[in-house]
Amino acid sequence: MSATADGRPRVAMEAVRHVHLVAIAGVAMAALAGMLKQRGFSVTGSDEAVYPPMSTVLERLGIAVLEGYRAGNLTPRPDLVVIGNKVSRDNSEVQAVLAAGLPYLSLPEALAELFIAGKQSLVVAGTHGKTTSTAMLGCVLEHAGLDPSVLVGGDSPDLHGNFKLGAGPHFVIEGDEYDTAFFDKGPKFLHYRPAAVILTAVEFDHADIYGDLDAVKASFRKLVALLPAGAPLIVAAAFLHAVEVADTAAQARRVTFGVEHQAGVAADWLATDLRDGADGLRLRVRRGGGSEGELRLRVPGAINAANALGVYALGRELGLSHQIVAGGLERFSGVARRQEWVGDFRGVTLIDDFAHHPTAVAGTVAALRGRYPQRRLWAVFEPRSNTSRRRVFQRDYVTALSAADRVIIGGVFHKPTDSVAAEDLFSPEQLVADLTARGVAAQSLSDSTSIAAAIAAEAQSGDVVALMSNGGFGGLRGKLQVALQTS
Repeated sequence: MSATADGRPRVAMEAVRHVHLVAIAGVAMAALAGMLKQRGFSVTGSDEAVYPPMSTVLERLGIAVLEGYRAGNLTPRPDLVVIGNKVSRDNSEVQAVLAAGLPYLSLPEALAELFIAGKQSLVVAGTHGKTTSTAMLGCVLEHAGLDPSVLVGGDSPDLHGNFKLGAGPHFVIEGDEYDTAFFDKGPKFLHYRPAAVILTAVEFDHADIYGDLDAVKASFRKLVALLPAGAPLIVAAAFLHAVEVADTAAQARRVTFGVEHQAGVAADWLATDLRDGADGLRLRVRRGGGSEGELRLRVPGAINAANALGVYALGRELGLSHQIVAGGLERFSGVARRQEWVGDFRGVTLIDDFAHHPTAVAGTVAALRGRYPQRRLWAVFEPRSNTSRRRVFQRDYVTALSAADRVIIGGVFHKPTDSVAAEDLFSPEQLVADLTARGVAAQSLSDSTSIAAAIAAEAQSGDVVALMSNGGFGGLRGKLQVALQTS
């Protein structure tokens, strides 16, 4: 078997029948598994500590997950292995792949080779908002009758999952800035061959792999440099670092968008006259001082007005009419764990959200405050992400959470594979003290069972409880439902 330039075994893609995915339960990996199965490949995969929604997605796809990593998972011998970025070279199953001389690719390489090739790739990237914006864009193109392929980093009711394979010319993909694999430390989105980019935001994040904001910006500059001459680059005007990144792509056609309440925003496309309520969010789109028409959204808040406006701008750049784009956005029903309404339990409204960066936390709190203006709002936050577990944004979370009426901070999530020095760890106790000094009722509870019990004991009919974590939060969503219904 011949080798690639970096020494990996070469594979003839046309001969591949059986694909095995190591770390299959990642959001994008689960989508790839489903896409492969839909294309007729035999698909197997392994992972550990799998939890909803991806466990549910894989079950719905009929793909069994082999629990734990071991050499035996590679029997029968697959034709190709796709290795997720969750695992390192010293993982036992990875070591077995290397020892057996099996051909292997990263997730982005597999997507590019098997699905993006031959399509017009529309990449949605940015520190926040990319999951919702990706799903919105897919919904718009579907409404336009363009039958797009879509891969989104969350479970979308409109897609009946987190991917869609269409016969149309477009592939809409969420462009993740996180690293690709143990053998490729560059960001995933550099493999996605962009024909257009929406850049929703650029801020510091992923403190485990990026040393500072300049390193983050450098990655995004590499992405926009891939755009062909004249390709649309849709950039959020409110995020100055995103604008700076876009300015380096002189070959692209830069188009800006923004929401009118954001101070100092001057943009090609502007969202004005935002009105949120029980019947949804309404806003007016303006360009060059003139009105293009109204948008109606089911999802709440200025954070989603901005997401929708970026999608609107790209839709118009692709030649779609206001009516078509507006119709697609109005049909959009949201993404799991993005201001997701879980249900009402004993009169308490439960919302589940993925927010973990302070900008996203603040945006979610503001969105829910606007949607439920007369109701008591609980913000329940888990410091789980590789950045929020560190002190990097210790002070920023004070501002982000101050608009809530009640705040509960969970225990700092600990990873056995990622050691953070004690002096660098985020402090829930300090955040509680700072919020209390501002007059916000706050407490820190270390485990999800205690949090569920505390909320169930105090929550009143009419309260809104927002859970915010980029992980499972110790099963808090399910525990809280049970606690509210039985208390």
